[in-house]
Amino acid sequence: MAGPTTAERGERERVGSGPPRPPRLRRLPRLKRPPRPRTLIILLVCVALLGTGGVWVLYGSQWLRVERVSASGTRVLTAQQVLQAADVPVGSPMISVDTDAIEARLRRKLPRIDSVDVVRSWPQGIGLKVIERTPVVIIENTEKRGNFVEVDAKGVRYATVSRAPKGVPALELPAPLSAARPSSQTSSQSASLRRFGIDRLVREAVRVAGSLPPAVARDTRTVKVRSYDSISLELRGNRTVAWGNGEEGRAKARALTALMKAAPEARYFDVSVPTAPASSGS
Repeated sequence: MAGPTTAERGERERVGSGPPRPPRLRRLPRLKRPPRPRTLIILLVCVALLGTGGVWVLYGSQWLRVERVSASGTRVLTAQQVLQAADVPVGSPMISVDTDAIEARLRRKLPRIDSVDVVRSWPQGIGLKVIERTPVVIIENTEKRGNFVEVDAKGVRYATVSRAPKGVPALELPAPLSAARPSSQTSSQSASLRRFGIDRLVREAVRVAGSLPPAVARDTRTVKVRSYDSISLELRGNRTVAWGNGEEGRAKARALTALMKAAPEARYFDVSVPTAPASSGS
């Protein structure tokens, strides 16, 4: 007897399999429950305790208090002078040290200091890193002969010394008009003083000194200011340089270097107009 056909077997399977199953639903993640009031209170208490402990460590404990103060970078000044002027409150909490106030105090008490960096060296040290001013020119003190005023690259007159530093040229400024019958040159100098003021002339002279080629700077003995536009240099070997004002410093330096190479025996150089330099004398 023949068995069921393929169509009959398929029909039986469809009938026996029943209705189709619905698709499986994805289970959503459970939402975290908000912390209970008791847990929240415990967390707040812990945060408050940590904050209080941190404040106590910074301000109340003996672990983070100033115990050592050091100074570095001094050349003319001594470390003891810097420490005394800084007046850092030893024993106070490190966090309470006012570094800005210390910097201002040092620059006020010690004008030789150009800049200072006050650094906390945890856990118990304060470091004072000092940069002193460097003299570019010196001015002889007319009131006290033998004393010299040092002037830095910014034109700041910051210290009086009894001995002129080596390698620093002297600055000669025009004297105020005082004679009953002044000469035309003296009148010109006085007019320049009235127009620009002594501080402006000093800054212009410093500007000129800072523009000099290194070889010329080493040989410069005096920077003479007759007026704003008439600044000259006296070099070793009885040589003179007419520089003019402080403008076009680089061009004048290049012209002067070329002149000195072309005429090494010359005694007078004029670079006041750098595009038309001149030299003379031998």
